[in-house]
Amino acid sequence: MEPILIVGVVVILIPLVWVIATYNRFVRLKHTVKESWADIDVELKRRYELIPNLVETVKGYVKHERETLGRVMALRNQAMGNQGSAQSQGRDENALQIGMKTLFAVAEGYPELKADANFRVLQDELANTEDRIAASRRFFNGNVREMRNLRESFPTSIVGSFAGIEEPTFFEVDDDAERAVPRVEV
Repeated sequence: MEPILIVGVVVILIPLVWVIATYNRFVRLKHTVKESWADIDVELKRRYELIPNLVETVKGYVKHERETLGRVMALRNQAMGNQGSAQSQGRDENALQIGMKTLFAVAEGYPELKADANFRVLQDELANTEDRIAASRRFFNGNVREMRNLRESFPTSIVGSFAGIEEPTFFEVDDDAERAVPRVEV
């Protein structure tokens, strides 16, 4: 009777331990995804703070480009106000990225602006921030990929379903937006 009892306990205990370990792995990944999104959010806020300073610097040189400057600020405000999913944020970031390329294309036509020390510092800070956003985005998407793999793989998908673990979305910037050449009419 004792060996049967031991086998019965082991048969029940091993799956229970596996379910608990799998659930805890989901919890850790969920928090890692949230943390990596917070890293992106910090860098996006830094970018949002730099853009008005850059626009103000450009305003002093390009008086007749008000429409471009206003559009960049509107896109910045839209992206900054987005509190939705990573997918939704990605759409707004695409539009902002295209707007910033247009702004820099306008600046190319003003040698005195490109020579301005304040403009160069802001441009360098923005470039550094963009690099940090890209690195944070890769880290976030790696964590999302790991969570999605765990959520969709069998048998861990069973635990994920029962636990109500939602599948996070990637933070993607469209390749078209990155490759777009802005049209500037001077």
